[in-house]
Amino acid sequence: MNYGYFDDANKEYVITRPDTPTPWTNYLGSTEYGAIITNNAAGYSFIGSGANGKLLRFRFNACYSNLPGRYIYISDQESKDYWSASWQPVGKSLENYQTICRHGTAYTEITSQYQNIETSTLYYVPLHQQYEIWHFKVKNMDTVTRNLSIFAYSELTNHKLEAMDMNNLQYSQYISRTYYKDNHLMQYTNGLSDDGCWRFFGVSKASAVGWDGSREGFLGTYGSYSTPSAVINGACNQTLNYTGNSCGSLQVNVNLEPQEENEMVFILGEGTDEMASQLLNHYKNARVVQEELFQLKQYWHSKLEAFQVQTPDSKFNSMINVWHSYECFVNTYWSRTASLIYSSGRNGLGYRDTVADLQSIMHLDHKLAGERLVTLLSGQVSNGGALPLVRFDHIPGTEFLPDSPEYQQKTGYDNYRCDDGLWLFEAVLQYIKESGKVEFLDTIIPYSDTGKATVYEHLKKALEFLLARLGEHHLLIAIDNDWNDCLKLGSQGESVFASFQLYLGLKIFQELAHLIHKDKDLIWAESHAKELYSSLQTHCFQDGQFIRAITKDHHVIGASTNEEASLWLNPQTWSVISGVASPKQAEEVLDKVDKILKTEYGALLFYPSYTSFKLPEINMAVYLPGVKENGSIFLMAEAWIIKAETMLGHGNQAWDYFNSTNPASYNDKCELHQTEPYVYSQFVEGIESPYYGRAHGHWLTGSASSIMLSVVEGILGVRADYDGLIVQPCIPSKWEEFSIVRHFRNKTLHIHVCNPDHVEKGVTKIVLNGEEFINSCFIPLCKMKELNEVEIIMG
Repeated sequence: MNYGYFDDANKEYVITRPDTPTPWTNYLGSTEYGAIITNNAAGYSFIGSGANGKLLRFRFNACYSNLPGRYIYISDQESKDYWSASWQPVGKSLENYQTICRHGTAYTEITSQYQNIETSTLYYVPLHQQYEIWHFKVKNMDTVTRNLSIFAYSELTNHKLEAMDMNNLQYSQYISRTYYKDNHLMQYTNGLSDDGCWRFFGVSKASAVGWDGSREGFLGTYGSYSTPSAVINGACNQTLNYTGNSCGSLQVNVNLEPQEENEMVFILGEGTDEMASQLLNHYKNARVVQEELFQLKQYWHSKLEAFQVQTPDSKFNSMINVWHSYECFVNTYWSRTASLIYSSGRNGLGYRDTVADLQSIMHLDHKLAGERLVTLLSGQVSNGGALPLVRFDHIPGTEFLPDSPEYQQKTGYDNYRCDDGLWLFEAVLQYIKESGKVEFLDTIIPYSDTGKATVYEHLKKALEFLLARLGEHHLLIAIDNDWNDCLKLGSQGESVFASFQLYLGLKIFQELAHLIHKDKDLIWAESHAKELYSSLQTHCFQDGQFIRAITKDHHVIGASTNEEASLWLNPQTWSVISGVASPKQAEEVLDKVDKILKTEYGALLFYPSYTSFKLPEINMAVYLPGVKENGSIFLMAEAWIIKAETMLGHGNQAWDYFNSTNPASYNDKCELHQTEPYVYSQFVEGIESPYYGRAHGHWLTGSASSIMLSVVEGILGVRADYDGLIVQPCIPSKWEEFSIVRHFRNKTLHIHVCNPDHVEKGVTKIVLNGEEFINSCFIPLCKMKELNEVEIIMG
């Protein structure tokens, strides 16, 4: 079933049916002011942090028809009929109610028509501002005059801390009150040590005739979002909050002649009465909204234009050119902190999550990626470990250690994870190659607790931290866990997956040491890499596959003889990515993945699923079979099978894996997939689930970032190098040609790839601005002009 389509020309996803299987969302704003909105105008807003800066309240896991949001109601003063400008929350019959939602890059527009009244609501956050705009237009399509009342409603938090607002009612309800003045409601929440704050909700280009600052005053004691008493009665009740729940509700009456249109601008944000008054006056100018929308589109579209493709697959183009890229930016902003799944309980950036995320936008905005990278490097501890969570209010040089009670109290994490620092190596190398700034290695960055060091020294310290924590088989111990949070190997269990990552980290460090002539460090890293390689080959390759881990009691996890989880995806893929697997082993392990783990919706994380708790390390058994870490199709891991296949030149296989997990592939099967067809999900239920193929965990997931990297550098084969670009596609053999626009160090390259012999991989010739390079995949920077035409012949 189809609920919408990709509008590539406008860089929008257009939802034509409002009764989507789940709420389909969009992100507005930036790291200064974040906002989530669904196709039916539900959602919430936050400033700085979804956990510690909540502005609009939200109820996670509520019925879809009972979600708080940014609602505008219309009431006919004569017939007493009422509806909402978005289908929900009133939910009129779709036989009489028509609506379309356009999700764009940091804006959403919902247009609707009911009873000959047409409405349009544009939601956005102006660039670099800490407030949001609801630009509402209403038009009379009838042949008679219509007298309407417009009610705008927002449910404000009583406390900016999510946990306090939702759970500590004996406190939060007694610190908040609302006021009304000159077309806007003000809310003030008291706080200790001058920690109180003002919020405002006002209307410009119209005059309010009524208001409510109390949720119960607007909805009614037994009312709901679908049946608010103020709307039913045709008038706000002029209530204010004191010891209850705050809201911002404003009523505007309009009389419209046939074909007449009226507009108004609702403004929500955090700030003083003076600021609110200034904004209401500012938005009286009819041009402001259109100018801001133009600026917003220009800002985001210019970022997306840094990498554009035209291939034979339109779904691929829609994702790479717009939605996949935009999702990667959103992930880099917010990590895993605020969605309809993540309930804003985490106040900060997951370390490995964000390092992976920033790599996905390196080709689009290496400056932003570099800024995030510096932040994460400052989250490294002076002993070489890393903070599992780098808080949004992180102050380098002052943080507690991850294994301290103080850090646990602040974040909920109580120990180091073995892999956090390992994600830095690829990110640093990628940043240097993209920016051309080898001197970045000499940049001095403070540690999270005490002291400071160069980036190069940060990397060496990370290796020293891990090499001091090798187990009995000379493999990396997990400390708390590796990438899989449910595999609790502890202080003695050894992770094979993380050991592959460590090997790759050592190889990259060798490359960097060679680059800046640190010969002793190169020899040191090379020696450790050889020892680790020997251990991985000696202890971890069994029966044509690599095992996953070895417990403290010497139980092998991921052995072919195991009754459960006898083949794991990640050690097979990372044996190839790290370079540990020999060519023969690489072909063998990927062939085994194809035969045992591959499904029509992607490769399983492992098979079969766990159904018991026979091992204390196996926490994923708490999940149902085929769900999440227990044998699902975990899409971040899917990225690595795509990458591994491209490294072996298997373009058809890589494309098959990609296509099976591309959300756009399910645009006409949404009743199966359920989540948004324009963004990635965390996982898809595996073959042991009765709902095999159903997706979960939208937007903020490592799936988007890791798959982006595998697609750009693997399938499309475009990656930066120190002195130029490497273009080495690994594509489905049926592709005869495709093109790429790539920005690189202030230069633009129009790359046209021809595949006359229908090969999967291999470049015979590159022509750069008329100059030929035979049997080369390299486009030298020194030969590039400001604008470049590149022809690439595969064969």
